[in-house]
Amino acid sequence: MAGGQELVVVGVDGSAASVAALAWAARYGSAAGARVQALLAWHYPGPIEKAPDSIFEQTNAQMQTTLDEAVAKAVPGQTSNVETSIGYGHPAQVLIDASNEADLLVVGSHGHGAWTGMLVGSVSIHCVTGAHCPVVVVRSHDHDHH
Repeated sequence: MAGGQELVVVGVDGSAASVAALAWAARYGSAAGARVQALLAWHYPGPIEKAPDSIFEQTNAQMQTTLDEAVAKAVPGQTSNVETSIGYGHPAQVLIDASNEADLLVVGSHGHGAWTGMLVGSVSIHCVTGAHCPVVVVRSHDHDHH
């Protein structure tokens, strides 16, 4: 823990469930005096290990926009309280790796797998079984992604 401060990592994919998870984590962070880091992971489906640099940078920029928009929705007017980070790789693995440093990992109960090629519900399950720290799965009341 940096400076004895708790680190809460939140998996974000832009879905309503992930925005709800981020909002929960931000409330927890402010109550507990913890750092909150919103982490968005993406990868190219299929056999490509890594895309050409130009495509990689362009997609990374789009993902940063998605992440920034999710933070703005989750904590309107308080975005400076949330750090953002982009990870490249399978979302579950990126989040599990991040859990090595985190004190708490927060994920939404389901999301959309438009660019991960999978349902984020299974990412939640992987995180719960594989993480190196406690995991909170936040259920969203917004069911627009079912």
